[in-house]
Amino acid sequence: MAKFQYQAKNASGQLVQGELEAASQQEAIIRLRAQQLLPVRVVQFGGARPAAGKSSSLFAPRVKGKDLQIFTRQFATLINAGIPVVDALKILSEGLRPGMLREASAQVRTSIEGGRRLADSMAQVPNVFDKLYVNMIQAGEEAGILDGILQRLANYMEKSEKLKAQVKGALVYPMVIIVVAMIVIAGILVFIIPKFMEFFASSGKEPPALTQLVVNLSNSMINNWYVYLALLVLGPFVFMQWIKTDSGKDSFDRFLMRAPVFGEVIQKSAIARLTRTLSTLLASGVGLIEAIEISAKTAGNVVIEQSLLRCKESVTQGRTFASPLGKEKAFPDMVVQMISIGEQSGTLDIMLGKIADFYEDEVETSVKAMTSLLEPLLMVVLGGIIAVLVVAMYLPIFNMADVVQ
Repeated sequence: MAKFQYQAKNASGQLVQGELEAASQQEAIIRLRAQQLLPVRVVQFGGARPAAGKSSSLFAPRVKGKDLQIFTRQFATLINAGIPVVDALKILSEGLRPGMLREASAQVRTSIEGGRRLADSMAQVPNVFDKLYVNMIQAGEEAGILDGILQRLANYMEKSEKLKAQVKGALVYPMVIIVVAMIVIAGILVFIIPKFMEFFASSGKEPPALTQLVVNLSNSMINNWYVYLALLVLGPFVFMQWIKTDSGKDSFDRFLMRAPVFGEVIQKSAIARLTRTLSTLLASGVGLIEAIEISAKTAGNVVIEQSLLRCKESVTQGRTFASPLGKEKAFPDMVVQMISIGEQSGTLDIMLGKIADFYEDEVETSVKAMTSLLEPLLMVVLGGIIAVLVVAMYLPIFNMADVVQ
């Protein structure tokens, strides 16, 4: 059992605080509500932390973002049509393919039938419904606008998936070209170079330095193929395990943000995702401090996450959101200024939505520009490597032709 500190409002609206023990944060919230208390803040400060979900494993099954987005939109449609939540979940689970989402839907329905609220029931399946999803559902239940919140969630996920696809497409394309080029170069070194080596040996002359270098590389690949194969197989696995560590994730995210070609796209996509999340949460009635905390955990970038958490501490002390944000290098001045205007005018959620729209368009433009730049650049670099190999093989032939003349 873990210990939690809480702040909650009683029936008369007074703020009370205290401590309690529970197996999870969700269970602590349920216990507070059973005592007719409205939780404002529940924070774990002692005891054993809940075990990490298996969803963090590299090979663990995951629910596709597209599937969850379709599920959410269909759920919103059914609720808007006046169908009760339990019946809507039953209809949705019967129409889903066997898998995690169907099992989660059935589990949530069973929990609701047992007397729990929808948000509390979804919180029991964190590998499908994350904290952002649960908090928005909770806000929708409390405000009586569950169908509107579900539609907003579906729109958010749709834009988020589109943004991810754009960034992945920008990163995958050069990687595919590089992998194919490596296979071609390895084929030249392993299968073609040895044929030239027989010719060099029969000539009885010492090959030029460049030719000898290529021959040595070819011999190394042929004689130590298992070493290169092990590096090819284990390298990506070791890299994936490294970036799962705190230090590895931090170093890799900082490298991506500073990369000369990809850095701008990564930064813009992170800001677009962050502002879209904040806008959606604030428009749904979630408090600013809690919205910042949730957005930090779902930012997908350690640099942005750490910047947000520093801002949260400042906002907790009563300062504006824009004031500490202006000190963070990860956020452009334009973003800080628009957030400041939103705070002063009381339209922070609308202003954040406009920032997200702007940066989503910027990401699309940057991806197209980067792709058009990378294509000829990769062709030049890879063509240059193959040209060096060809020249290295033909240098001895040119030398012999000079001798004959």
